[in-house]
Amino acid sequence: MLGMLRKMGLSSNMMYGMGIASIGASFASWAISRNAEAAGIDRADHWGIFVGQWAPTFFALGCAMRMEEQWGSRGVHEQMMESRERAREAMPVSG
Repeated sequence: MLGMLRKMGLSSNMMYGMGIASIGASFASWAISRNAEAAGIDRADHWGIFVGQWAPTFFALGCAMRMEEQWGSRGVHEQMMESRERAREAMPVSG
């Protein structure tokens, strides 16, 4: 999924930005719903909470994408094992 997001042109910084924007959108939707709708404060609270729950998702995706940007799609353990094998192959063996 992270590879697909990267192909779409998204980066970890964009995900962090969307997380911060969703916090602002949560407050804005709460304020607009409170003032514009006759349903009352309960309805406004529901809108604010609904939009506010997007922020942790965006921040988590941002962290995952940042790790992939730094270390690539393969794990660090796999890269370390490959470099260890290459180092062993390059060592001279005396007989």
